[in-house]
Amino acid sequence: MLKGLALTPPILGRISIGHVLERNGKRLPQKDDGFTITTQIQGKDGWLLHPLDTSLRKTPEHKLRSIPIRLLFDNPDLSFRANYTLFDRRSGRPVCVGDGQTCRRSSSAGIQSLPCPTPMGCPLGVEGSCKPYGRLHVRIGDDDDLGCFVFRTTGFNSIRTLMTRLRYFQAVSGDRLSCMRLELKLRGKSTALSHRAPIYYVDVTIPQGNTLMEIVQEACDEKTRRVQAGLRQDLLDQAALEGLALGAFEESEEEGMAVLEEFYPTSEKPEQEDRAAFSNDCEQTVLAGQAVLANKLQRKHQQVNTRP
Repeated sequence: MLKGLALTPPILGRISIGHVLERNGKRLPQKDDGFTITTQIQGKDGWLLHPLDTSLRKTPEHKLRSIPIRLLFDNPDLSFRANYTLFDRRSGRPVCVGDGQTCRRSSSAGIQSLPCPTPMGCPLGVEGSCKPYGRLHVRIGDDDDLGCFVFRTTGFNSIRTLMTRLRYFQAVSGDRLSCMRLELKLRGKSTALSHRAPIYYVDVTIPQGNTLMEIVQEACDEKTRRVQAGLRQDLLDQAALEGLALGAFEESEEEGMAVLEEFYPTSEKPEQEDRAAFSNDCEQTVLAGQAVLANKLQRKHQQVNTRP
């Protein structure tokens, strides 16, 4: 067994709600209002579509906003892993990964275990764009019982919702999370920070048209069939835990570069640049107005002083 190499679930493809767009010589991330399922192969126009992307759409123009899924593990922390993560922008390697209490940090002295005060309380995190980073591994279809599609996100709404949902489903099913039929669903909301424009995040729900009681009953029956067939879900979860513990960091250098491009852009988005330019114009206008007012006051002061 190789030490220092984290063993992660085999990835068959990607699930995304965004893409990278080249504009004015810059590659910038753009959000979408629908899912896209791709392979792990990139062409000149981006990631190549997976056949499941086409089969799940009603028409080529149909927005894919829900995907039927199953989870590989009963432990929700194995299916969805989220950390505060800082990447080296030159190499794509993780520099520091923490959970808000402790972190693993790569330094010249090796891997160090240090306190993690969250990005807002960490000088290195604030300077280096450390942010929450999560990956959800799900099964789509029945072609590979141990292979997964991965959905990556740095969105607070998606991370909080997914963590909450998986724990709730684990509880109500009696630790039968891997036996539940579920659905990956895209939701939208507006906030003051989004200037009332819709923002999209990912949720996990029971399939439309079913009740929670029906899905839990199915999970109980499925668990019985698996036990009778000799499948050991507990040993699978244990093997996954041990595999992840072999490495200090989960992402490889190759994966890190792709994550950086999509979620850690080096330049601001065009709309942010527009707002920055607008703010600068406003500031210059205010400064110009102050200069005009100062000149008027100075002339008036001189007139008063020159009166007999």
